[in-house]
Amino acid sequence: MLIVMKHDATEEQMGKVLAHLKTRGFQAEKLIGSERTAIGIMGNRGFVDLDEVTRFEGVREILHVSKPYKLVSREWRPDPTIVDMGFGVKIGGDLPRVVIGGPCCVENEEMLIETARELKKVGVHALRGGAFKPRTSPYSFQGLGVPALHMLRKVGDEYQMPIVTELLHIHQLDALNQYADVIQIGARNMQNFEMLVEVGKSKKPVLLKRGMSATVEEFLLAAEYILSNGNSKVILCERGIRTFETSTRNTLDLNSVALMNDLSHLPILVDPSHGTGVARLVARLAKGSLAVGAHGLMIEVHPNPSKAFSDGAQSLDLSQIRQLMSEMKTQFQTPSSK
Repeated sequence: MLIVMKHDATEEQMGKVLAHLKTRGFQAEKLIGSERTAIGIMGNRGFVDLDEVTRFEGVREILHVSKPYKLVSREWRPDPTIVDMGFGVKIGGDLPRVVIGGPCCVENEEMLIETARELKKVGVHALRGGAFKPRTSPYSFQGLGVPALHMLRKVGDEYQMPIVTELLHIHQLDALNQYADVIQIGARNMQNFEMLVEVGKSKKPVLLKRGMSATVEEFLLAAEYILSNGNSKVILCERGIRTFETSTRNTLDLNSVALMNDLSHLPILVDPSHGTGVARLVARLAKGSLAVGAHGLMIEVHPNPSKAFSDGAQSLDLSQIRQLMSEMKTQFQTPSSK
């Protein structure tokens, strides 16, 4: 529920409304936007006496938020959320688009340095890399673990690039809070509600990937878990869904990107690497993602994809990411090269 204040409402008038709501046992938040100032009532399972509230000076009207997800909806917050990823890289709203690039997993420090150096040179803004890898087969490479976090932090600091890496289990959260700039929640964990609650408490920016079988509503409700626990620094990521089509790894749902821009104030990335699973399709789907309103891209890049420990078939090599960034350079931020 939203209590919309009059344009000329004073801080004192708003304070009285907030105090009243708190005495009634409700959790209330001041929402200051470019077009309106409102008070949001969250988790209101009890009775709210609307007549009582509307009698307060400065109150214009009371609106009900119709969506099952409240905090992530544009009804709740019409203005776009801007997420600071670190090192001056920000995503959301009308800001220039952001690119996150890097290998599926960290294999060794030399490979990571080579990749980061080239990515920084061509204008990629943030470095991704898996330290802990969820793999379908128990015999596949599972990541280097904490040593990979050390490498990511060292290389990220060297090239002034925010680090994005995946949280696989809750017990790894302390380590990621220490070493990562952005915590990724992968598709398999999108509905790991205990994990969502904990990253909500951590206050670290979160990149939340859509589950491969999740509806848009389920995806936004997963984000709601994070926001409802105090963390508004959430970046949504469309990475393709599982359909009856088998010619590509997943079906990249660009419908959802356009729709979520209407439904939510949160920034939205697209991962065309997982969305297709086919490297030669990535560039075209990357451009299509920006055309439908994505705030950025997350692309797997490896110096030698044929020798990658995981996901080589969908990874661009260094010449391919260089060409893609050149073709789309006018749409992106321009970080200083090193």
